[in-house]
Amino acid sequence: MKVAIIMGSDSDWPVLEPAAKQLTEFGIETEILVASAHRTPDKVHKFVAGAGERGVKVIIAAAGAAAHLPGVIASFTTLPVIGIPVNATPLAGMDALLSIVQMPAGIPVATMAINGAKNAALFAAQILAVHNTELAEKLIVHRQVMAEEVEQKDARLAEKLAAGN
Repeated sequence: MKVAIIMGSDSDWPVLEPAAKQLTEFGIETEILVASAHRTPDKVHKFVAGAGERGVKVIIAAAGAAAHLPGVIASFTTLPVIGIPVNATPLAGMDALLSIVQMPAGIPVATMAINGAKNAALFAAQILAVHNTELAEKLIVHRQVMAEEVEQKDARLAEKLAAGN
């Protein structure tokens, strides 16, 4: 199992690092690359064209501003592409969100929230889990842990409220 993470600039890494960490926690290998749809289109094309041969099953692509990277990647492959709009301009990521979510019919890109890297990783894991029962179980456990954390937070707040704080 392998997921590629491609970002338009190394300044996007702080947004994408949680995705890489989440995938690693699930035992999913990652390939991480900085490549620009506008400044290094040949590099993007070469990387994406060979992705399937390298075992990549899903591509996560993040970009800010005009955010063409996820769509360009999707135009070069039939692998699932998950786009992450990055808050990188005075428009607070709305420009990137609209660029990614408004793909033309026939070239889909699943679009996450602005800076939504963790959900991109979880969605990639869900795609891979369709044919991997071990990964599917890890996702179930992950959700159980999240539910337990919410219950703990609820109990702590109830204690504070009961104590009059």
